[in-house]
Amino acid sequence: MKVVLKEDVFKLGSLGDEVEVKGGFARNFLIPQGKALPLTRENIKQINHQRSLLAKTRADAIEQAKNFARQLEETQLIFTMKSGDTGKLFGSVTQKHIYDALVEKGINLDRKQLNLSNPIKSLGSHVLSVRLHTEVSADLVVKVAAEADENTEEPVEGEIQAETPEVAGENGENTAAETAE
Repeated sequence: MKVVLKEDVFKLGSLGDEVEVKGGFARNFLIPQGKALPLTRENIKQINHQRSLLAKTRADAIEQAKNFARQLEETQLIFTMKSGDTGKLFGSVTQKHIYDALVEKGINLDRKQLNLSNPIKSLGSHVLSVRLHTEVSADLVVKVAAEADENTEEPVEGEIQAETPEVAGENGENTAAETAE
């Protein structure tokens, strides 16, 4: 089915493009969401008439996305997490953690715009791609540092923290397991 796009659709096309899509995708998603119109002469005339008006709207949207991209690229997120000796985290930094940290800093965006394929599971600096517009994306720096915990001492490998229980009971008597033998 051929449709004319009324707005930019990720991985499909830009405003005013005539694209070929499956019928179900057009009938169930694009047309009801107001993202496209069926390809007819009337709709083509309507889109061509609106194209000049929409071109200005699109240019404004791109400019806003570029300004927002500059703001995002200046932002650094630092997470402190517990980690092992090799730099591997006990847990991970997920897309939800990053989104929540951005909201705390006053940066509001859609969670779907963050492009984190796998959770971050190691220390260091990681670059996350943020898709702001079909033509604009930004790189967000996420740093993961080791948590310095001075109050609790972690046992050295092979070291036993608790004492092993004695074979004899508290009063020097044999335990029930020993008497059964």
